[in-house]
Amino acid sequence: MSTLFSPIQLRDLKLSNRIMVAPMCQYSAVDGSATDWHFTHINSLALSGAAMFCIEATGVEAIGRITPGCLGLYSDANEAALKPIIASVRKHSKAAIAMQLAHAGRKGSSHRPWEGGQQIPLTEKAMIKVVISGSTKLGSVNSATKLPRVAWPSLSDRL
Repeated sequence: MSTLFSPIQLRDLKLSNRIMVAPMCQYSAVDGSATDWHFTHINSLALSGAAMFCIEATGVEAIGRITPGCLGLYSDANEAALKPIIASVRKHSKAAIAMQLAHAGRKGSSHRPWEGGQQIPLTEKAMIKVVISGSTKLGSVNSATKLPRVAWPSLSDRL
């Protein structure tokens, strides 16, 4: 018999079943802040019957987002936009909430998938990308963006 629907305990976290919804990028944030789309999406995950769900890749700093539409958690405004969503989930569901913290590094600053998904050239106000490395030999350099760019040591300390 399957144990999929049986409870499980992971240290102090008790889950009613063994189903977790994986994070799914929505590319619908504005300046990193959640929108009404996120309210609907996240609450639907909470009501899905899964014992746990994971909020999409969430940038730890603005330049670390994959696209300008990616969720962030690097400003008071980002936190404030998530607060009513989390409050609604807590009110209507017992699902555990996880968040995928992310930093896209040199692969950041791309257009949303439905806008072609290609890297945004600096001429189109791309987010400045950095690579934490002592070498620029991490891959091919995009001629439009002149990447990768080597980060200064203090950036490594911030991340």
